[in-house]
Amino acid sequence: MKTVPFRKIYLFIFLYLIQTPYSFGQNELDSIEQCIQKARNRKLALNIRKKNLNKAYLFSQKLSNDSIKADKLLSIAYGYYIYKDSTLFLKINKEATAIINTTNSSYLKGHLHWSYAYYNNRQSLLIKAYQHYDAAYTHFEKIKEKNNMGIMLQGKAEIKGKYKDYAGSEKLAVKAIKIFKEINNSYKLYVLYNYLGLLQRGMKEYDKAIEYFHKAIAYYPKLTKEIQQKKYVEVYNNIANAYFEKKAYHKALAFYNKELTNKNLRKDQYARIIHNRAYCKLKMKDTVGILKDFKKALAIRAKANNKAGIVYSKKHLSDFYLYRKDSVKALQLAREANALAKEIKNGRDYLTSLRQLSVLDPTHAKKYLDRYIAFNDSLVMNERRMRNKFTRIELETDEYIEETERLTEQRIWIIVTSVSGLLILSLLYFLRVQKVQTEKLRIDAEHQKANEEVYVLTLQQQARVEEERIKERNRISEELHDGILGKLFGTRFGLGFLPLEGDTETLEKHQHLLEELQNIEKEIREVSHKLSDNFNDTDINFTSIIKQLLADKSIIGNFTHQVYFAKNISWKSIDAVTKANVYRIIQEALQNIIKHSKASMVDISFKRDKNQVFIIIKDNGIGFDVKKGKKGIGIKNIKSRIEKLKGNLSIKSEINVGTTLHIKIPCFKKDGQ
Repeated sequence: MKTVPFRKIYLFIFLYLIQTPYSFGQNELDSIEQCIQKARNRKLALNIRKKNLNKAYLFSQKLSNDSIKADKLLSIAYGYYIYKDSTLFLKINKEATAIINTTNSSYLKGHLHWSYAYYNNRQSLLIKAYQHYDAAYTHFEKIKEKNNMGIMLQGKAEIKGKYKDYAGSEKLAVKAIKIFKEINNSYKLYVLYNYLGLLQRGMKEYDKAIEYFHKAIAYYPKLTKEIQQKKYVEVYNNIANAYFEKKAYHKALAFYNKELTNKNLRKDQYARIIHNRAYCKLKMKDTVGILKDFKKALAIRAKANNKAGIVYSKKHLSDFYLYRKDSVKALQLAREANALAKEIKNGRDYLTSLRQLSVLDPTHAKKYLDRYIAFNDSLVMNERRMRNKFTRIELETDEYIEETERLTEQRIWIIVTSVSGLLILSLLYFLRVQKVQTEKLRIDAEHQKANEEVYVLTLQQQARVEEERIKERNRISEELHDGILGKLFGTRFGLGFLPLEGDTETLEKHQHLLEELQNIEKEIREVSHKLSDNFNDTDINFTSIIKQLLADKSIIGNFTHQVYFAKNISWKSIDAVTKANVYRIIQEALQNIIKHSKASMVDISFKRDKNQVFIIIKDNGIGFDVKKGKKGIGIKNIKSRIEKLKGNLSIKSEINVGTTLHIKIPCFKKDGQ
């Protein structure tokens, strides 16, 4: 077919623009799959399997996605056909067709035509079957479904073979073989090489046929045991038939016997081989035991209502009785074979039986020969007409495809043009929105920076106030220790050396007062030490601010609190921006606790490991489900600040137990440190 430049590009754009997410219920889809699997399970009773197929159909009606629904309907319809319910098969396939015709899915269209091809083939509506195989192949070719392409070619080849279009059938079979070799499908190669052998036998190319049969046998060991058992093709029987038609009866007999050693033979296959072997022996004039085999094969075929097999058995039984010179029995069987062949419209055996009757019934020989000639001519004409029809179907299919592609391309051009205009307008709108958002982000960034500077200044101011307070306390401590304490000591020392005289009571009182002065000195010294204790550490500035923040918030939130600062954290060495963000993170977390948590206890701890600070904020509030809980503006702000510091946050919460925030941030040192 003629290719159009950029067609694939346009098709890709089209499919990309129209694709939409599935909108079907996963539960219904799972239920359908389960029901279909049960319907295919041959271990279950037939009524249970049918009931599951009915359930699958009911579930499919709930699917809202057309493509998925159509796909499932095709599977369900095929299930009904397997159970020989043609009415429901056609009804559901029709429902699927209505959906599929509204889509551009080559996958679905290919499977739809395949379904109809299978149905028509089994109904012996071979022309319709061929049309559907051909259409299915075209759709599978578009999506490169190679295995399905090969199966469709095989279906077409077999139909052509039935009309003795051996050359056309061979061409299709060889094309299918190339595909199956490419994808390494051993089973299909096994079947198709056997089929090529049958075609060559039909053309009386017996040596070539035997060559193909041996090629088929070479693939048999590569098949799984399950396929060997269920789908065994009696290739040795076919080799024997080729030798039989070459009149090499001894070789034929050897291969018939070899075939009978296979344990995977089905009853119909077994009947065919023992019949063929018996007929081969008859040609060799070895009649020992062959009547028993003929009758055994006929009984198996009659029980299975295999009418074509019954015709075949009776034809050769007629030959056997003719050999035994029992012309009455031979004529009776030949007439029965002729009548049944006519009933089932088996042209090949009908011709053979006419020729057989012309020999067995000399009185009416001319009548049979005339019928033979007339029917043979009509058969040849019909086969020629069918071959022409196959060619016409393929031509019409190609023309239909070309017209469809032309219309599709035209639609794509219209859609692409419309979409291009829409995309340009969307792009202009997007650029406008992007500009507004960029401006908004710039303003937000400036606002954030201003807020940050305010927080830094606030912390610095609070730090200076705290520092002045510490200095004042140190000054008071020094004044008490160096001034007042010194004067008290001097006064006590002077009083101790005064030459006082008096009674014992007065002297004791004097001594008591001196001791009291000494105790006062001791108390003043202790107060002085407490005032000056630990207030030379500059870290007290930041920690005091955090403690004050926690104390203030605990009053508002009505909770008790604890705070722990690891001694290995040097807040002096950490830059002001980091401390400002830490302060705001704690402030935001406490605000969240007050608003949502209903906690009665809050615990905050600061720890350090190498170059990272760990902050743990824990409360005993009502908690929330972390997976389902909505992340409010508070948590977003906390995350934003932590990400800015290149840290990370994890939240653990349990209902009615509480919430814990684990924060990890790197230590950013001041410039020069």
